[in-house]
Amino acid sequence: MNRRSFIQRMGLVTGAAFVSLNSKAFNQLKREKTIKGRVLSGKKGIANVVISDGFSVVLTDAKGNYTIEPNEKAVSIFMSTPSGYEFKTDDRVARHYEKLGSRNEYDFELKALKLNDNRHKFIIWADPQVKNKKDVKQMMETSVPDVQQLLKNMPKDTLVHGICVGDIVWDNHALFPDYNLAVSQMGIPFFQALGNHDMDYRKGGDETSDVTFKEVYGPTYYSFNRGKAHYVVLDDVRYLGTEREYDGYITEDQLNWLGKDLEHVDKNNLLIINLHIPVHNSVKNKEDFYALLKGYTNVHIMSGHTHFNKNVIRDGIYEHNHGTVCGAWWTGPICEDGTPRGYGVYDVDGTKLTWYYKSTGLEREKQVSVFTDRLTNQSRLIANVWNWDPDWKVEYFLDGKAMGLMENQIGYDPLSVTLYKGDQLPAGRTFPEPRKTDHIFVAHFDPSVKKVKVTATDRFGEKFSAEAEV
Repeated sequence: MNRRSFIQRMGLVTGAAFVSLNSKAFNQLKREKTIKGRVLSGKKGIANVVISDGFSVVLTDAKGNYTIEPNEKAVSIFMSTPSGYEFKTDDRVARHYEKLGSRNEYDFELKALKLNDNRHKFIIWADPQVKNKKDVKQMMETSVPDVQQLLKNMPKDTLVHGICVGDIVWDNHALFPDYNLAVSQMGIPFFQALGNHDMDYRKGGDETSDVTFKEVYGPTYYSFNRGKAHYVVLDDVRYLGTEREYDGYITEDQLNWLGKDLEHVDKNNLLIINLHIPVHNSVKNKEDFYALLKGYTNVHIMSGHTHFNKNVIRDGIYEHNHGTVCGAWWTGPICEDGTPRGYGVYDVDGTKLTWYYKSTGLEREKQVSVFTDRLTNQSRLIANVWNWDPDWKVEYFLDGKAMGLMENQIGYDPLSVTLYKGDQLPAGRTFPEPRKTDHIFVAHFDPSVKKVKVTATDRFGEKFSAEAEV
């Protein structure tokens, strides 16, 4: 699919969005109260498939039939793709839904996978956040080829999908087609979450802030399955009705839907929840959200928004707050905390999840950066281990001699200070500033030392090293 066809297909987004503002009247035109349909694979009806309008959740019967009475606020109906089947996409962009109109019947077609999907991979893109064609050019010349190379290096027939956890663009919805083209060129199915920069402003309140996003990407919250993993995408950005004012909040409609959706999920399955704003410190009603997850033994939350990388574990729930595809808004090679711009790579094996952070343009083995500086009467070693969590171990070596563990501190990445500190840096967009992070490690040593080395061992036992001449 070439660029021109993408643009042609997106050309009427603004007009279509206007129609959606009147969705209640439009959708109910000549439509019965009850919607029905079938989920089919070939000519065979598929049982126990979850169908939802974002409010009610129903299952297909033994022959694949379903009936549902859409809520008056519903604008689409979607299928939670069951395990064992391909994801339905449009040029690789997920299309697991149908927009409600005057029709009374919506069927969903499934195609069985040729492989067992208990083993699969996925990547998390946070904040591509392109604002203009210059940003798009960087994305297409760096981020997209990096993913292409990553996929090329995977074994043949590996099942892989992607999820973008918001801020697809930077308030410029005319660039949605450019992002879609990036997805098409990466060549894997991609699901999208809504970010604060993907919203419509000055069109009313929160209920109308997602109009354009829905026209392009469908519902802002939904679920799907692959193997023994259940994936949920949520919208946790609440527009407050004034220009760019928003907060982190998961609406009651979503929480009600999520409770119904999770009724059909085994509590021992892997549960992966994707959203934009980090939950652990920025979602106002997070306790209501966490309450729905009680009893689930293997929960991972994927978030973005912050433009730094941070891992938080609370009551057994692991939140991965990702470094961004755009880094510090396409101004340099790193985020504000020194994490290279990049994305998360995840491997699912049954209900077991392993992962690493893939830095754009760097080898997978690059997981640590080291710096040295001279103090009054000693030297200092600083290591940034950007995907660190408390189960990692960070050790250092001086001239080949093992010295033990480094001290974990909250501090600044030296390169981020060089690139971003001050009101004149970085050039073009001067607002990025160095940000303190909890994945900094420090040790002091005698100035006579000639060579330093840091080895970080992750929670899976894999070792990553970085060296520097003093």
